[in-house]
Amino acid sequence: MIDSIEKNDITPICPHCSSLIKTLGFRRAQSLLGKRYIYFCLDCKKVLGISHRKGFWMG
Repeated sequence: MIDSIEKNDITPICPHCSSLIKTLGFRRAQSLLGKRYIYFCLDCKKVLGISHRKGFWMG
């Protein structure tokens, strides 16, 4: 198992443009099943990740 630690004293850096990510941009994407969100850097607009939230009926 990998442990995780919440670190509020560190500001992450965008892996694409190397700017500090103080505010994370996100946008909902169309999906038939569940909800999908695309997270991106507000400076360079490049995608940092995509999440998928399943509905309660999908387990």
